[in-house]
Amino acid sequence: MTRLALAATALFALGSGALGALQTCGQSQYDPAQYVCWHSQFLCPITAGEGLSYCNGACYSKFMYTCNSNNILTLLPPVQGPFTLTVSNPSVPAIHDKPVTAQGLKWFLNGVTASYCPGVVPPAECPPGNITSIVSQNGAVSMNVKVPGGQLAYLGPDWQVGYTQAHSAYIPSGSLTTGFGAYEGGGFVNLNGNGGGWVACPPRASGPAGNIWNLYGRNATNAASLSYCTPINLKINPTAGGFGAWQYT
Repeated sequence: MTRLALAATALFALGSGALGALQTCGQSQYDPAQYVCWHSQFLCPITAGEGLSYCNGACYSKFMYTCNSNNILTLLPPVQGPFTLTVSNPSVPAIHDKPVTAQGLKWFLNGVTASYCPGVVPPAECPPGNITSIVSQNGAVSMNVKVPGGQLAYLGPDWQVGYTQAHSAYIPSGSLTTGFGAYEGGGFVNLNGNGGGWVACPPRASGPAGNIWNLYGRNATNAASLSYCTPINLKINPTAGGFGAWQYT
């Protein structure tokens, strides 16, 4: 998800399909399943189902950058207030546009949000708890909860997103609590591991029941073991103020 400064004159696109499937962009031929052509001469790759946009010699992701009126590549501003996340990768219809959901102290894709409000709390003071609401500040992420002490989100040692149990500060050794970007009008970005981004891994027997996919951050170390997974973007959807749940379970 980091900036891809790709000069068109240095980009040689080799199509993976039959020769007849290739198209022409400037002086290069390219596979439209792997690249997009801008202004009939500049090629940008398709990553995580997103054809990267073009700005003054650079290819960029709309989930992190914008090209301003002066044709200058600019980082999107940080999101303000709580938000939910949805999956973005049109090539994976099973989870495209599906929500990121908190369940079992981890984030999943296309699951059901699991929350709790104790009986001693008056019903009127219990947030709905039916969506997974998140807040981000200075590269750190927390669950948008009302429970005293909150619930911090983190990238676990296996690079799956987890969050702390209510009333507990325990985080597994080797976890990362910073290195996230949350951009207004854009996406939630994993900047750890040289910006390896996110991948969606198909359901497995040890996970929640149903068509619930697993979310992992990718890096140079685990990329091979996650080769069966699909790169995705996480789209930010701002929500109205207020807590999302008393606590997530």
